[in-house]
Amino acid sequence: MQNYGIAHVWAQGDFVTRGIAIALTVMSVLSWSVIALKGWNVMRLKRLTKHAEQAFWHSDDFADGVRKLGSGSRADNPFLALALSGQEASEHHHQTQPHLHDRMDVSDWITRCLNDTMDEAISRMQSGLAVLASVGSTAPFVGLFGTVWGIYHALLTIGATGQTSIDQVAGPVGEALIMTAFGLFVAIPAVLGYNALTRANKSVVSKLKRFAHGLHAFFVTGTQLSSSKNNLRLAARGQ
Repeated sequence: MQNYGIAHVWAQGDFVTRGIAIALTVMSVLSWSVIALKGWNVMRLKRLTKHAEQAFWHSDDFADGVRKLGSGSRADNPFLALALSGQEASEHHHQTQPHLHDRMDVSDWITRCLNDTMDEAISRMQSGLAVLASVGSTAPFVGLFGTVWGIYHALLTIGATGQTSIDQVAGPVGEALIMTAFGLFVAIPAVLGYNALTRANKSVVSKLKRFAHGLHAFFVTGTQLSSSKNNLRLAARGQ
């Protein structure tokens, strides 16, 4: 009885078959790497959203709030980046010599700076998702091409040997179909990971926008856009 399986496909395959298998393996490694890295980043941002944001608005002053947002670079902490960006925009608008931007209202200037910081944060959050989208959309077709190529060569071999019984045909054709299964094995996690990360990013982005909205109100008027007791305290300090 002949031996069939993945090892036999690799041993008997030509450079095209092996190249397709290597390409699918690389695509799988890339997609799982992106899923792991981005998944960890989303979990970290959700922890910041849950604890740091609330702690910031319950701080005694702005400097204390910045400390409660956590340490690290702006690239790793978008909440810290927004807070510092708003502070820098407010100070820059009031302290510098007249420039073109001084013709803008302070509210518009702070809004522009916060939006720029928000766009940078969203861009970093979405980086790598294009890899998942590309893998999810192309891996099935790469696997299908490997199947077609494998069946073509299997039929050539069967025709050359003249063996047309079902036991002689099923093995080579079945081996060729492994490439289709391999392509789906690569594509399905990439698609699921892309959808899950996209939903998670949207949740974080909505909270970032809410935080930026509150920062805008704080720097322009000295208050948050809510009616909590903490907002009244901030309003009194702003006056």
